[in-house]
Amino acid sequence: MELPFLYRTAANPLPMQENISSKELMLKKIRKALLERRDNPYPNLEDGPLYAENTEYPEVLFAEQLTAVSGNFIYCENGIEFIENILQLAEKFNWRKIYCWEPELQELLSTYEFPFYQTDKDFEMAEAGITLCEALIARNGSVMVSNQNAAGRRLSIFPHHHIVIARTGQLVMDLKDAFKLIRDKYGSQIPSMISTITGPSRTADIEKTLVLGAHGPKELFVFLIDDFS
Repeated sequence: MELPFLYRTAANPLPMQENISSKELMLKKIRKALLERRDNPYPNLEDGPLYAENTEYPEVLFAEQLTAVSGNFIYCENGIEFIENILQLAEKFNWRKIYCWEPELQELLSTYEFPFYQTDKDFEMAEAGITLCEALIARNGSVMVSNQNAAGRRLSIFPHHHIVIARTGQLVMDLKDAFKLIRDKYGSQIPSMISTITGPSRTADIEKTLVLGAHGPKELFVFLIDDFS
């Protein structure tokens, strides 16, 4: 008569016993390796630079990296050039629901009578959102944002088109430089949400096909303005 499953012999051990045996063997190997002192095969690894030295202007590097991740970069010398370019975009995409909640940007848009929504009325129909940012990171073409600005979290996530306005003084080389701007600006009152945006929202979860706009804006426009007035 065949023995019950729980009473199989050592010649045919339980699967759990096999797992325990393998685990003990692995731990013994780890203990042995920890006891044996070996020379570091890469002694100069930490002394080497993390990145190759950049020989390009930060503006050029940021534009290249942003474009590589399907973002759009527009440089403007002043507010007038910004208005001219955003008017062209609004005509190209036939925007009718453009939202802007930043008082500083509202003043600029109102000066040139550019139409926009100041409140969240009919926000579920928003086509474009205009926001400020905390920094532009040239090394990887990313935009750093926080919830400290009037746009909060929603305006950079919900509309299909996200328009970011930045000054040249907000363009930095690396992530650590961007965090320094945050610390210098807010001191001990660091925003509760700090995030980086690298190009439009994307996913390749479905049949490994890249889809833009799956979890957020499908278009990202970054305006770098030299003179914001």
